[in-house]
Amino acid sequence: MKTSLCALMVAMLLFSCKKRQDVDTIVFNGKVYTVNTGFETVEAFAVKDGKIVELGSTEDIKSKYTAKQEVDVSGKTVYPGFIDAHAHFYGYGQSLQAADLRDTKSWEEILQRLSAFAKTHPDGWMIGNGWDQNDWADKAFPTNEKLTSLFPNRPVFLNRIDGHAAIANQKALDDAGIRGKQELTGGDMLSINGKLTGVLIDNAVTLVENKIPSPDAKLAEKIFTDAQRNCFAAGLTTIDDCGLSYLAVEFIEKLQKENKLKMRLYVMLSDQEDNYKYLFARGAVKTDRLNVRAFKVYADGALGSRGACLLHQYNDMPGKTGFLLSNPKHYEDVARKIAANNFQMCTHAIGDSANRTILKIYNNILKGKNDKRWRIEHAQVVNPNDFDLFGQASVIPSVQPTHATSDMYWAGQRLGAERLKSAYAYKQLLKQNGWIPFGTDFPVENINPLLTFYAATVREDAKGFPKGGFQMENALTPEEALRGMTIWAAKANFEENEKGSLEKGKFADFVILDRDILKSSPQHILKTKVLKTYLNGEKVYEAK
Repeated sequence: MKTSLCALMVAMLLFSCKKRQDVDTIVFNGKVYTVNTGFETVEAFAVKDGKIVELGSTEDIKSKYTAKQEVDVSGKTVYPGFIDAHAHFYGYGQSLQAADLRDTKSWEEILQRLSAFAKTHPDGWMIGNGWDQNDWADKAFPTNEKLTSLFPNRPVFLNRIDGHAAIANQKALDDAGIRGKQELTGGDMLSINGKLTGVLIDNAVTLVENKIPSPDAKLAEKIFTDAQRNCFAAGLTTIDDCGLSYLAVEFIEKLQKENKLKMRLYVMLSDQEDNYKYLFARGAVKTDRLNVRAFKVYADGALGSRGACLLHQYNDMPGKTGFLLSNPKHYEDVARKIAANNFQMCTHAIGDSANRTILKIYNNILKGKNDKRWRIEHAQVVNPNDFDLFGQASVIPSVQPTHATSDMYWAGQRLGAERLKSAYAYKQLLKQNGWIPFGTDFPVENINPLLTFYAATVREDAKGFPKGGFQMENALTPEEALRGMTIWAAKANFEENEKGSLEKGKFADFVILDRDILKSSPQHILKTKVLKTYLNGEKVYEAK
């Protein structure tokens, strides 16, 4: 009897001292939003080989695992790495090498910034980004006389904030072979008394833009790595880059193989024949860090530059309705080609006419509910009669909440009160499929995903305007907003089984914030700081 008792005690001791499993990282003592189906929170999780092994309480995880690295969150909050479902990663990197014209209050201020920029960047084309005449006291488009006078022998090309308009000086127009106004499909060259002002709209932009020399390999690498650095600092771990060439994809692959570019990228190829030939022949590209299976198509321009295609005339410019950038047959031909090769179609549509045109084409080809996940990028102004066209063919509205809070000051002037009611209608769009992905469209907007969360839930600017929020019937709940930035964004990319939530078997992509944004006041959301960002279990950013 005594021997049996001793044996039992030994067995119990051995069981209690069972060897803990070795993992790479344990994250503990935090409030971890898993963003799983039940939207559960836990305290801790273990990571091995870049993936999550188990989640649970701090006591449970630490009793089961021993790690080379322990991350004590100390009561802070942990979220899945943020995903930007619509951005221009390469374009943002390019903007970091150009003159920053955002938040300028006049054309004179732009000229001053360019003069200062030229002192440190004296050679080659001068590129600037981010001006918006809607922010100026005089909201008319500028003309290029002073720009030409300031830089008579150097080509200057300044992109409007939405990327759908630009102004060029005379030297840039000359280098592009533009001597006078040309009639274009889906584009316009503004003129006064028969003389070009230098302002180019939509397809006219490319006539000059195509003459800008491509960056060499060294600069291209800097463009990508500079963008990556800032995105990691913002808590972003996956970016959808909307509209690149296949050559850019090959360069991304090179940088990723050299481990110089760690960011996970979902790349949409531009609507160009050589891109179709390339991807149809090669097939979808899929690695842990790169996914290429989609094409980005442009239906119309932007509301701010009045290039968005509307069913009825602009409220503040009678007789003008904007325009489609190609004829409807082009979009139908492209859609059939993409469908036949089983790829994803993602179409930029801002105006209600553009949205209707593309939605009808999608519905005609997709023929009812499906899992093709074809997307409308922006879905900004939708006629009330057309919302159901999203749900009927499982079309995904891919939206950018900060567009609403950036445009709300003047969108009513463009659209009128009645049409504005069905613009930036995120709640209505969410109801169509039960999920909706979020992006920013950076560098058009700030890269900060916390501003996306704020705009989606609070729908005010940083100063609290308008009091009570802009069209709050279309505000989303904090849970819906977080899902839009994580699991729903992953789903829009067919990646919901590998990222977008913190669950067993998924990539250990996560971000640690200094507060719980789901429980914070609006003012505190805006003050939130990213403390650390992890990709594949590796720390890629830490606040200093």
